[in-house]
Amino acid sequence: MKFWINKDAFTMIGLLLTLLLTVSVVQVDAQEASEHPPDASELAKQTQNPVASLISVPFQFNFNSGGGLGDGTFFNLNFQPVIPFRLNDEWNMIARTIVPVISLPGPQGLRFSGIADIQEQIFISPAKSGRLIWGLGPIVSIPAATTAPAQTGSWAAGPTFVALTMPGHWVLGALVNNVWTFADSGDSTEVNQFLLQPFVNYNFGKGWAISTGPGITANWDAPDGQKWTVPMGIGIGRTLVFDKRPMTLAVQYYHNVEHPDNVAANQVRFQITLLYPKK
Repeated sequence: MKFWINKDAFTMIGLLLTLLLTVSVVQVDAQEASEHPPDASELAKQTQNPVASLISVPFQFNFNSGGGLGDGTFFNLNFQPVIPFRLNDEWNMIARTIVPVISLPGPQGLRFSGIADIQEQIFISPAKSGRLIWGLGPIVSIPAATTAPAQTGSWAAGPTFVALTMPGHWVLGALVNNVWTFADSGDSTEVNQFLLQPFVNYNFGKGWAISTGPGITANWDAPDGQKWTVPMGIGIGRTLVFDKRPMTLAVQYYHNVEHPDNVAANQVRFQITLLYPKK
């Protein structure tokens, strides 16, 4: 298996790995000095719950290579803040925005960089959940792309649903949605996109967790044999407090066992999530 990362991507990986390793071993004075320090293990489980009452600001760095990209690298930074709102004593609303910043390889060494279409996800979830935690709502795709290869020109929407349970050290669940074009300029790309993201997390203390959350997608309008992207992989992360700021640092690797001809075969993911727990 050939996996290639250009010089700039390699530098970014080195910096993020250094940050992960350095911060993980530091004894944080701010946590010791705090009168009520946040529990890292409990925070870790909250970050793994898409409908938790926790404000989080993830920065997800994805480096995609191999497969249809050959020796090229497709870089994707997802900025995806999650903000919960209390509607009343029985229901919460969780707003999750996904802003993709991308850099695509082009012909003759050119690259196309900019923003791809933005997604807004809204979940309505019970304020008090039992063993089964769930959220249901709409997802809207906004045609905000600024670089030509990513432009669809289509407004798309559909339902999104998440369900999970958290027995002991585990967080187990799945997120599913589908979006369809409901408005476009007439000659724009039609969108009919499916996502299934099962997630499995095992928390083994002091904020450390092993996790997998492959995003299985299908483009229903693609030809037979080109519809599905099916990744498999695993990663590790840690939730901690650094300079009084709770955060999660994680690294994951996925290999697409099934993918369209023009899609990458490998993905290395680094994620930094700033956390804002309720006081």
